[in-house]
Amino acid sequence: MRTLALDIGNTAVKYGYFEADALVELAAGQTAEQVRAAVQRLRPDHAVLASVAEPTTAWATELKELVAGEVLEFVPATTPLPLGNTYATPHTLGADRLAAAVGAAWLLPQRPVVIVDAGTAIKCDLVAEGAFKGGSISPGLAMRFRALHAFTGRLPLVEKPADESAEIPLTGTDTQAALRSGVLNGAVAEVRGMLTEYEARFPGLAVVLAGGDAPFFRTRLKRPIFVVPELVLLGLHRILVHHVST
Repeated sequence: MRTLALDIGNTAVKYGYFEADALVELAAGQTAEQVRAAVQRLRPDHAVLASVAEPTTAWATELKELVAGEVLEFVPATTPLPLGNTYATPHTLGADRLAAAVGAAWLLPQRPVVIVDAGTAIKCDLVAEGAFKGGSISPGLAMRFRALHAFTGRLPLVEKPADESAEIPLTGTDTQAALRSGVLNGAVAEVRGMLTEYEARFPGLAVVLAGGDAPFFRTRLKRPIFVVPELVLLGLHRILVHHVST
């Protein structure tokens, strides 16, 4: 089976093209025209799309003209899943969070898993006992830097170093260094603390890291981690496979 998974995020549109369960082609920062060209070239049997930023109707209408088989609009509250979902308000649950959980559960069956998705927001979500349980959402690194600049009178706008593995001094000796320490070391301490709490409650816990800031966290969490940058696309693919085969 050849499938196309389309992830419409807050800051970018990505697609993944799968043959069976292998991710064969990936592209980010795509426009509608680029997606259309990719679909015409790749000719997937089926497609799935999800969005946290805008309704999927227009995208789905376009895909239905190009894809001969199923075009699934993933809706967390109603789309059947190969995973349980005990979230109290599924209609408010972001499609990316649930798709990532499906992907992690497929990669690591029979194990409790925390997915750390470090992107626009930092999400730490738990899959255990065959179900998505929920988790936490906090501002991502770029959002933290922007907030400190926007909501103060004199603090400058800074960014994390281009070198993802660069040391971030704990004690900043100037204002920019202090901001980097607070945001970056603080975010790492936050995620480490979350994982420590989860490990105490769920022995044998696995950790899957995804999102644009995954490289920054990978070298700093100091524990075995599965790094799966395209976890959301993998989860969407598995949701589509489940839908088509049932």
